[in-house]
Amino acid sequence: MQANMKQLFPIDILDIMIKGVIIGIAASAPMGPVGILCVQRTLNKGRWYGFVTGVGAAVSDIIYALFTGFGMSFVMDFINDPQRKFVLQIGGSIILLLFGIYTYRSNPNRLKHESHKKNNGKGTLWHNAITAFLVTFANPLIVFLFMALFAQFAFIIPDRPVEMTAGYLCIIGGAILWWYGLTWLIDKIRSRFDENGICIINKIIGSVVIIFSLLALIGTVFNLYTL
Repeated sequence: MQANMKQLFPIDILDIMIKGVIIGIAASAPMGPVGILCVQRTLNKGRWYGFVTGVGAAVSDIIYALFTGFGMSFVMDFINDPQRKFVLQIGGSIILLLFGIYTYRSNPNRLKHESHKKNNGKGTLWHNAITAFLVTFANPLIVFLFMALFAQFAFIIPDRPVEMTAGYLCIIGGAILWWYGLTWLIDKIRSRFDENGICIINKIIGSVVIIFSLLALIGTVFNLYTL
């Protein structure tokens, strides 16, 4: 009976789910155009307009995550080789480091002013979600971020549909969790939130990504851990 239960609920499914949540948050956190749009709509229209903006972006992200995952599944024999996996994780850490530096040094207020010019009225919740989806989906470069995250976390497991389905669901769950928390925070501090607040959030996010990527790079080089 215990053996059958182990087959139905593999022991590593929780690990994949946790990694999925982390990947979903990491892919959503940087303050790109949709992040600024989410902040702007929360401030100008209300929390739920900002939240559905994030949900629209999350739907786009999971589509690209699926594309990336299925594409990487075809090269798992290459990835499973320890030496090649080491090189791939080094590359993923470097990509994350560069992404963190770019996020830290970028000027989100410029994006805010550009998006503000295009903002005409509140629109419906569906309209806000769909426009956020289209803006995010128009940026296929996020595939490279997912490739880096999937490689660093060894997220792809071939021939394990149950675990991978749970993992992908947790990616979108992590993304939605991020957008829910972000809009909640902005709504709470809206009276004290200005352009400097957006810059501070952006620099904090960039710093966290830089620190994580450096720790991952050092850990991979010196074989301090295995994800």
